[in-house]
Amino acid sequence: QLQASGGGLVQAGGSLRLSCTASGSIKSINSMGWYRHSPGKQRELCAEITMAAGGNTYYADSVKGRFTISRDGAKNTVYLQMNSLKPEDTAVYYCHALAFTTNWGSYWGQGTLVTVSS
Repeated sequence: QLQASGGGLVQAGGSLRLSCTASGSIKSINSMGWYRHSPGKQRELCAEITMAAGGNTYYADSVKGRFTISRDGAKNTVYLQMNSLKPEDTAVYYCHALAFTTNWGSYWGQGTLVTVSS
């Protein structure tokens, strides 16, 4: 349902862009976002955006000012532009959608690994 891409290895201070596209039986999307999880830490919601006009956004304090989430409603795609990356941003990033198929529910993409070297 959700296909994520864009992870990789980057040096500290570098940039990466993650993409996630919803497809299949998803008929409507309320919001999409990115969580991340690294060993020894709790899963964290990094950023989220509503798909309706206006596109309200949320950012975790840890990424505010460095990450930007955006969406293309026509393509059911969300992007996470990550700039000024730090080693502590190293994690598996998961795309999430609050979406409607036969009812409203949470949908997850496969994780994509982001590794930031110092």
